[in-house]
Amino acid sequence: MSVTGQPAAPIAASTPSAPRLVLATTRSRAVLDGGWWPRSWDPAAELPGLVLALAERHGRIRHIMLNIHAWDSRPHRLTVGPDVVRLGWFDTLDPALLVATTGRDIQVDLLVVPPATPPAAAERAMATAADPADLRRAPEILAAVRVPPAATTRPDAYAVWDNEGGGDGVTR
Repeated sequence: MSVTGQPAAPIAASTPSAPRLVLATTRSRAVLDGGWWPRSWDPAAELPGLVLALAERHGRIRHIMLNIHAWDSRPHRLTVGPDVVRLGWFDTLDPALLVATTGRDIQVDLLVVPPATPPAAAERAMATAADPADLRRAPEILAAVRVPPAATTRPDAYAVWDNEGGGDGVTR
């Protein structure tokens, strides 16, 4: 049995807000390239500003990988200016990490600071992630600045599946 469907249309970006982003001053062999503190878990609202900021530094962004459970929705494409950015959603990618790939195949790894994080902790986490001398991974940085682990994950409506391939967890 095969299932076919219409490809999802790209979500057009509204006016992007300036991202709360700290990038390393130079590309190095550090674990992370910087930190990003979104205002919400809405990818359509948060990603356009990030894509534009990353494009200024690294050139066109063609693909972003995110944790499937952390975000409110899961669009597959996002239109930012003349470009369409593919979005990939992964169960195994840590919620504290975002991976962007440029048009020149440069990988940019960012710490994702949960939106509800207190400002002082968020700023420390982003600065740490952008420090080329710091070799800690994203979850370790969040733990070190005392971001509660529960803040990095969200309940997922898709986590409940019936044994025939899908369900929303609501008994009708």
